[in-house]
Amino acid sequence: MKFVEGCDFNEFSKYLSKLRQYTGEGELDLLKRNLESGLFHLIVFRENDKIIGHAIWHETTTGEHRKGLPRDKIDRQILEGFMGKDKSFVELHELWLITKHRGKGYGKQFFNYFEPCMRDKGYDEIVFYAFDPAAVGSCRKRGYKEAYGVKEAGPYGKYDTDYVFYLKLKKD
Repeated sequence: MKFVEGCDFNEFSKYLSKLRQYTGEGELDLLKRNLESGLFHLIVFRENDKIIGHAIWHETTTGEHRKGLPRDKIDRQILEGFMGKDKSFVELHELWLITKHRGKGYGKQFFNYFEPCMRDKGYDEIVFYAFDPAAVGSCRKRGYKEAYGVKEAGPYGKYDTDYVFYLKLKKD
């Protein structure tokens, strides 16, 4: 298994359609625009030249993060508590692995790849919103600080507890 930054969007959208994660053309179009514009960045997990997982990340700031969304004030307060005002950071926006490939240590391998990669790109902090028990456990094991859990509408209309995790990459 290897990690590759970026891939052909047609191949990626076929993979996504199997996940049923993005349900409409509007969502795919927005994701494509965000990837093409450089706002979002894609890392795919490849095994035997097939995509078996992906991560999407983007740079944001404590002042702009989730601006206009229902939790924006709460999120900004939490993030400013970790980092201070007007700080840039990386949000690991999405992390997904096809179910049959879970439990093989690929999540740990991803974090071992992602954290030094972001540090090498000059970023100081990572924030990750997670609700999947495996992702929550990984963040806790890796020493991410945990801010809180909040009920938020998840995929397919159910509500998940969405935890906010924070990791400082560089020592002061």
